[in-house]
Amino acid sequence: MSFVLGRDGDREDGPVGRLGSYRALDGSDGAALHLDLNGPHAMLLVGKRGYGKSYTMGVIAEDLARSRGVAPVLVDPMGAFDTLAEPADGDAVPASVVEEPAVTAGSLDPRSWCELLGLSPERDAGSLLWRAAQEESTIDGMQAHVASAGASSVATRAAINHLRLADSWGVFDPDGLDATALGGPEVTVVDVSGLADAPMNAVSRGVAEALYRARIRDSIDRLPWLLLDEAHTFFDGVAEPALETILTRGRAPGVSLVAATQRPSAIPEVGISQSDILCAHRLTARDDLAALEGAQPTYMNGSLVDAERLPDVPGEVVIIDDETETIHAARIRSRDTPHGGTSPTASDVMDDGVTQVE
Repeated sequence: MSFVLGRDGDREDGPVGRLGSYRALDGSDGAALHLDLNGPHAMLLVGKRGYGKSYTMGVIAEDLARSRGVAPVLVDPMGAFDTLAEPADGDAVPASVVEEPAVTAGSLDPRSWCELLGLSPERDAGSLLWRAAQEESTIDGMQAHVASAGASSVATRAAINHLRLADSWGVFDPDGLDATALGGPEVTVVDVSGLADAPMNAVSRGVAEALYRARIRDSIDRLPWLLLDEAHTFFDGVAEPALETILTRGRAPGVSLVAATQRPSAIPEVGISQSDILCAHRLTARDDLAALEGAQPTYMNGSLVDAERLPDVPGEVVIIDDETETIHAARIRSRDTPHGGTSPTASDVMDDGVTQVE
């Protein structure tokens, strides 16, 4: 006997992932708990540092990579998920790691370019940038378009200088990631850990927009799943509008979002209210508990943030499944690939001959 989160049906109704098992009252593992991978979902994984939210995301990524009909893309701001490409216990996990990611300039729409560079489309320089982004698909082409537009020298110089700034980030390339490159069956790990916030958000917005628009235009067959670790970094940056679009309009074209964060209080209300599956690991910060309390559904008896309900052991989780209006106390399964999210300790690098002073 097992349950499928996110599905009002049986395991045989479509692909599922093996998320973990129920927590029995005596602490042992109960029946298996699966995750629906057949339809689109918005998932939010929350928990304080060290209690398993990134580990849970790795488990979901493994399941997606082994599934049929999906295109998983994981944006990795901490460099913790390249281990998905390492040898696995059991069936292989098809994975590729993009260590120096770049997106095509055309993957961002004109409004995105104005927001990215802080230029109002109603002002001269922003208007120039908007028209250039409409007509051109490379930064060089956009600069040439601005230079030949016949606008004032002040507006022209401002627009070109902003484009040069974007070019200096090194994350825009005509051969960069597009929906075709991202729409394969393996999990694509986009490692943005070496980037500052602005270029990191630019890559994330480009990836999100490319996947969403590709499904709107039917240019990729697989259903995309976009996974974001440390999601507050992106909801607080220029990637936010593209993520909100997936949250509010992604179901119809079949685009899913899985967001993990240790700061649910930093996630906008839409990021919580639109999530149909909420996985809560341990939380202790007052603001984060309040955000979680605000997301509690009316069909839930008692408080989600009661000390007896919210788990206090790494790997344990409370799951709210809005699709079936059910609550589950679970334990996440062990990963089949190594977990890259652990923190180093001083004792890890001590020489064998070092004497510790008490």
